[in-house]
Amino acid sequence: MPARAKALGRPPAFDRDRALDRAMRVFWRKGFEGTSLNDLTSAMGIRPPSLYAAFGNKQALFEEALGRYLARQVGFMNEALDETTAYRVAEQMLRRGAEFLTRPGPRCGCMTIESALVGGAEGAPIRQKLTQVRLRSQDALRRRFERAKSEGDLPESSNSADLARFIFAIVQGMTVQSINGATREELLRLGKMALRAWPQPDSPQRAQ
Repeated sequence: MPARAKALGRPPAFDRDRALDRAMRVFWRKGFEGTSLNDLTSAMGIRPPSLYAAFGNKQALFEEALGRYLARQVGFMNEALDETTAYRVAEQMLRRGAEFLTRPGPRCGCMTIESALVGGAEGAPIRQKLTQVRLRSQDALRRRFERAKSEGDLPESSNSADLARFIFAIVQGMTVQSINGATREELLRLGKMALRAWPQPDSPQRAQ
């Protein structure tokens, strides 16, 4: 058989990154327990043995897809921690959260929330992991606010844990509102309304 004919007969090379990205989007849309093996293999363009060989089991695939989501889709939450003031940290999280949740296309909300909604036994380890992911992010924000207090950017009377919990509650509420059909402008207004409750700093750094 000519070499060219052999080349044409070869199956396309497996693109692991593309397959993982497709799996992430299925999990994001349907949740962990709502996603079947057939959903995954159909979206990824592979057969079950190839899925197991490349990713292990469904839970291992989900955890890898979750890591991809956190790094590539909502990395802005960590980037916001580098803002110069605590107020700007919160402002960026709320603004970019509103923009993320209202991008063109189907409204899927936040993967860390949507994937944990169904409560069967199969998903218990995943729900626990997602809770840990959310709490780690919230704690990182708490530590950033603690630093702001030490720098005089937030008043000593501020409760950093409560403030971090408040910001995350607003972002998580935006997820529900976006699925309900709220527009970007409506979510941005919600974020601005939340920031009206911001504690007044002891120095004029908020204006920076």
